[in-house]
Amino acid sequence: MAFGLLSIFIPLYMVALGGSLTQIGIMSSAAILLSILASLLWGYLCDKSGRCKPYIFLSFLTLAIILHTLTLTKDTGLLIALYAIMAFFHMAHETPKNVLIAESYMRRHWEMAYAFYECITEVGWLTGMLIGFYLSAQGLAASYILLDCSVLNLMASILSIFLIKDPELIFERNLVKIERSIQSAYGGLIAALRATSNVGRINIMVENSTKGFCLGLIAFFTATRILFTPLPIFLSRDLALQESIVYALFCINSAGGVVGYFLSGKLSLNQGTLHRVAALRCVLTLLLIAAGARQEYRITLTAAVLFFLGLAYAIFHILSLSLSMEILPEGMMGIFNVTECLGGALGSFIGPLIAEKLGFTYLFLGASLTFLTSYITLKIAA
Repeated sequence: MAFGLLSIFIPLYMVALGGSLTQIGIMSSAAILLSILASLLWGYLCDKSGRCKPYIFLSFLTLAIILHTLTLTKDTGLLIALYAIMAFFHMAHETPKNVLIAESYMRRHWEMAYAFYECITEVGWLTGMLIGFYLSAQGLAASYILLDCSVLNLMASILSIFLIKDPELIFERNLVKIERSIQSAYGGLIAALRATSNVGRINIMVENSTKGFCLGLIAFFTATRILFTPLPIFLSRDLALQESIVYALFCINSAGGVVGYFLSGKLSLNQGTLHRVAALRCVLTLLLIAAGARQEYRITLTAAVLFFLGLAYAIFHILSLSLSMEILPEGMMGIFNVTECLGGALGSFIGPLIAEKLGFTYLFLGASLTFLTSYITLKIAA
């Protein structure tokens, strides 16, 4: 709920303090670059200690303290610094959470478990934006909104003490890797037997390209940040929408995410869906150009595009997260978050820069081409 509220509030707050689009990009990219180191650190510590709960508690408690500190400053430089530090401790719960879920369920239930978790958190995200919609309509001070976010994180830290339990044994991911090795060996044996007996075509079982997979993820998350980092400014300034309407549109985007996570847990999706979702996001991004051109339909068209963008992201996130838990080695679980953060850092800097220097039409074209790059890379890798 807290971060759903902050996702729209922080860019608008930076502009209200006199900051520019470039400063928003610097703030977002600096925070995400720091998150890369944090992902590796927290992922390593989680696997090394075999504990998840302490890092989740530390994350929520530290975020509560930092958000309370933000209520005391109106300096853009200090805001950027505190936001980056907040991102570092935010990652303290992300990777341990992924490990906790993977070790609490059998492999065949991972997609369902991750989808259920993400659906619940997306509902919280949506609730936070609805709160932001209400608070902005009431015209409350920025310090009050930040204080609300601080209290929500404090509640999360307290609840984590009672509601989170570390797994008794950590073995499920290692078991999955053993199964993959056996399947690969079996596939190689069958291919060798067919070759020696001259029977039919030789079907060689090829491992997923981990490097290609990671590059495809980086491209996808880069495109996502290119699009979404300056998007609140596009809606409020270029489309001349009220702040409460901006919150409402992002609520629709979050609602699409809820539907997407629900579908991810119900449908039998495969790895091939990854690159198809990237292609869909490519097309949807181009439709935002039409939303800016057609003033009479701008709200309706933008709402529809944001809904399906949220739905597509949710499906992509669940499939890529489950696959990463399957193929990444022990101690390197933070790599998934690293790809997300690296792509986010690039996109968060490039997006506002393109919007400020060239305009939002070129921004949408750039994001669409980057989604297309992700589609091609993931299709080859998968």
